[in-house]
Amino acid sequence: MSVVKSIELVLPQDAIYRAGSDLKGQVILTLNSTLVDPIVRVELVGRGYVEWNEETGASRDYSRDVICNNKADYIHKTKTFPIEDNWLSAGSHTFDFHFNLPPRLPSTFTSKIGHVFYFVQATCMGRELILAKKKIYLLVQGMSDIEKESSLQDPLLVEAEKKVAYSCCSQGTVHLQIHMEKNTFPPGGRISFTTEINNQTNKCIKTVLSALYAHVQYEGFTPSTERRTRMDSCELLRQEAHTHITPFNTTKVVSTFHLPPVLPVSSCRRRQPDSELMSTRYELVITVHLPWSLTTVKAKVPVIISSSQLPEAAAAGIAGLSAQRSQN
Repeated sequence: MSVVKSIELVLPQDAIYRAGSDLKGQVILTLNSTLVDPIVRVELVGRGYVEWNEETGASRDYSRDVICNNKADYIHKTKTFPIEDNWLSAGSHTFDFHFNLPPRLPSTFTSKIGHVFYFVQATCMGRELILAKKKIYLLVQGMSDIEKESSLQDPLLVEAEKKVAYSCCSQGTVHLQIHMEKNTFPPGGRISFTTEINNQTNKCIKTVLSALYAHVQYEGFTPSTERRTRMDSCELLRQEAHTHITPFNTTKVVSTFHLPPVLPVSSCRRRQPDSELMSTRYELVITVHLPWSLTTVKAKVPVIISSSQLPEAAAAGIAGLSAQRSQN
């Protein structure tokens, strides 16, 4: 029978930590029998990496695939707990720990190309052997360097218009107008916008599609240390409105998106902590499908994700979890 029965990490459940905040928790070590000269420690680790395959020499008679990758270590802190008299008796032992997260950390992120992850790991060792280990991954929200300039918070209006042909010689126009009170939002926030569709055709419009995209540019290096970049886009949120916009009529569609609680912040001129691996920008795309003309009308609105503080709901949730843990 092993000396160590179990080792557990106690942290607020489903907590979201912002860069620059405190992380507090406990390690609970339960022993079946006395352990002499133990080493009990806890580590906080944050890392990131990107990797993809890329073809080289495509314009020549031969080509080959090379692996482009890059990595970064954002944080690595270790706390070794003092053990009185260098032995622990059978039963449960509780160790409190506290870490300060650096103020410049990228957000937790995962895709098919890149990852940014954080974890806390507790370890118990005896006579240089690892007797037990426990790891918990964390959600970390990075902070933004984007200043809240008044111009970014002014109402935003984006327009798009397209002439369409249908029914042999018939023609008309479809005009889109997107209105937003602001275009800067925190992770976990709410994006609200109004789409006005002016249908100057003799056909009905039945579908308006809204989608939020994240465009990420990754930076890596080949085995010969040549710098490479790769752009990848993913759809974060999608909403489809079924409408009945009659010919020569105008209709307004009000839409709302609820952002995920953790997002990479929008890249800006000042380098973000994860900019050596990736940079991110966001775009809201509104599409009106016109199946009777085999075309679409699109309007694109730039969206900025900026985090200077946690959303109120998330912060309240973390405070409640911390209070509950203190009472227990």
